[in-house]
Amino acid sequence: MLKSIRLALALSVITLTGFAVTPAMSASLKVVASFSVIGDFAKNVGGERVEITTIVGPDGDAHVYEPKPADAAAVAKADLILVNGLHFEGFLRRLIETSAPKGTIVELTKGVEPIAFKTEFAEAKESGYAGDEGHKHDEGHEHEDHDHGAIDPHAFQSIPNARIYVKNIAEAFCAADTDGCVDYQTNAAAYIEKLDALDAEMREAIALIPQNKRTVITSHDAFGYFEHEYGLAFLAPQGLATSSEPSAADVAKLVKQIRQDKASAIFMENITNPALIQQIARETGIKVGGTLYSDALSPPDGPAATYIDMMHNNIRQIKGAILGS
Repeated sequence: MLKSIRLALALSVITLTGFAVTPAMSASLKVVASFSVIGDFAKNVGGERVEITTIVGPDGDAHVYEPKPADAAAVAKADLILVNGLHFEGFLRRLIETSAPKGTIVELTKGVEPIAFKTEFAEAKESGYAGDEGHKHDEGHEHEDHDHGAIDPHAFQSIPNARIYVKNIAEAFCAADTDGCVDYQTNAAAYIEKLDALDAEMREAIALIPQNKRTVITSHDAFGYFEHEYGLAFLAPQGLATSSEPSAADVAKLVKQIRQDKASAIFMENITNPALIQQIARETGIKVGGTLYSDALSPPDGPAATYIDMMHNNIRQIKGAILGS
């Protein structure tokens, strides 16, 4: 009897040990995310099955980022390279040419309906990678510099678009790691439920803001999709690119427009120099309402450590500055 018990215990330990080490035995999917928002999406979908390297980290500006040798090494070894697309990543062309990746480049804005950016203010020319989702990098292909043209690349500022990013990530992970597909799909579905709840919260908060108080000012034009989706109006002197420098005439034009439109609040951004916004605040008499997170998350101990935290922070700052609550 004692031998039987010992045998049963031994078998149970072997069985449990086998289940415990199975995830560790499978190699992690090596994923590179171009900037912090995409990195957060990828973590929520991939869970423990993926190893994620994020190129442009917290409070980083993808418009002006200069790739490092470590970035090229990570891209060269990656199974998947997740990028925004729509020429958002100004550094991407150089990085792809330097690293010559063998992995798949996945453009997460596939399926997004692009919107035009506002042309009130000038913007600087940037370069980007003009690839298609799911296509391997062609080492012999010559990339050309591109500007944004008429397209706003900040699609992630709309939560319905964030759902598209997440679905595209899940599809890419499933294609690269079929054994983990059920896990990826399950994780994506759970995260999309959270995004749905967040979207409802955003709409409820904005419904409390009177229509005549829904104009705000930010540093650069990163909130076009937010405006399009939720009904706020954003004015920005720097256009789409943080590298652009508005002229004195541009600033004067914005100040005049702010006075005409009776803007209710003005905000700094985590990735831009606050001097311009402070100047506009002085000239218009509008108090700076706080900091919005546009193209990057905050560090882990900040108010926007995740995409969901970022959107919560932004609507809380906007609503608080306008309504005083």
